[in-house]
Amino acid sequence: MSVRVRFAPSPTGNVHIGNIRAAIFNWLFARHAGGKFLLRVEDTDRERSTKEAIQTLLACMEWLGLDYDEPEVYQSQQTVRHLAVAEDLVARGLAYRDNKGGGGECVIFRMPKEGKVEFTDLVKGHLKKQAEDTQDFVIVRSDGTPVFHLANVVDDVDMKISHVIRGDDHVENTFKHIELFKAMGAPIPQYAHLPMIVNNQGKPYSKRDGAAFVGEFKEQGYLPQALFNFLLLLGWAPGDDREVLTREEMIQLFTLDRCKSSAARFDMKKLLWMNGEYIRNAPREVYAKEFVTRVTNAGLSTEGVDLNGVMDQMQIRTKFYSEIPATCTYFFTEDYAFDPKGVEKRLKVEGVPALLEEVADAFTALPAFDVQSTHDKVSAMGEAKGTGMGSIVHPVRMATTGLTEGPGLFELLALLGRERTCARLRKVAQRLRDQTL
Repeated sequence: MSVRVRFAPSPTGNVHIGNIRAAIFNWLFARHAGGKFLLRVEDTDRERSTKEAIQTLLACMEWLGLDYDEPEVYQSQQTVRHLAVAEDLVARGLAYRDNKGGGGECVIFRMPKEGKVEFTDLVKGHLKKQAEDTQDFVIVRSDGTPVFHLANVVDDVDMKISHVIRGDDHVENTFKHIELFKAMGAPIPQYAHLPMIVNNQGKPYSKRDGAAFVGEFKEQGYLPQALFNFLLLLGWAPGDDREVLTREEMIQLFTLDRCKSSAARFDMKKLLWMNGEYIRNAPREVYAKEFVTRVTNAGLSTEGVDLNGVMDQMQIRTKFYSEIPATCTYFFTEDYAFDPKGVEKRLKVEGVPALLEEVADAFTALPAFDVQSTHDKVSAMGEAKGTGMGSIVHPVRMATTGLTEGPGLFELLALLGRERTCARLRKVAQRLRDQTL
């Protein structure tokens, strides 16, 4: 059987991560099987399905690399076909007209009254319910527009969809849809319902829990590869301990039997870590392009700076490209900002001005100024004072960078050089005495 799957979103402006997760699973399933991944835009909500909303959807898919294999289908253009099927069902006694609820005449589909309605879900296993527990349902509204259930099934038939992979909020709909396939005399696709994405409390993940739309993650600086990889692991596992996978590895490994049926917890810390992993492992030329662009756009000059040395330190620590250059401004200018809390905690402490002067004098006297020599000198000073290195490292870092964290202190001092380091230590010591910091 030729695999044909579809992503069928209703474009209403923002693309939710739950929907795009379903798209990712469909795309990988098709690519693994050498099948077709199709896009059907369910744009029947004319008020909300604007051109702008559709463009947002298409832009999100392009950003994530979700290419599709045939021209997109717009559900709003299939209405005549949907209504023709409804008329055929009425003519054959499989549906009927009724003024349901007094709101006007609708077309209603007859569900079976005896036996069972059942199917084998490729994720959840065998699912069934007694026919007597089902109810007839509207397929054409009183205003003459087809309901989702009818349009969805007719389009799946016409597009020759072999597998329907979607969220498990559709399980109840599937019992109805299977009966519609039978009524049309069409092959029934295989269904796979993906687990719900939940927050730390086990409740459905929503906007209240943080970013929930693809565009928000893009704006915050997440890489498409990282978001794709992270969403894949919400309900699926490769079968080993790996978490960061190449696109090729994902395609090779993706099968539905590795999907989980239990709810998938959205862990923002893990996504942040994964984004950092993708940046850390990016080719240097890719990182360098982002790094230099952001530094120069901030009006900073790279002249006289050991750029490769700085990037060696920063690439392994960057979680978002948007952190550049704020996390490393001190490499490029003497006009770097000071973290106020860090100043209060690390610098505005009794004895710090004298300590900074002492360190500057010690560094000036070193025969060589490098990672090892500065480390050994600070270590010896800490031991002599009986305080350990920490009492020296933190004020020195704060004075030379304006920040409380970053690359290893002795690595960044070597990149700054003896002259700049000692000048900064003495300048900050004086500012502390003058109370101008």
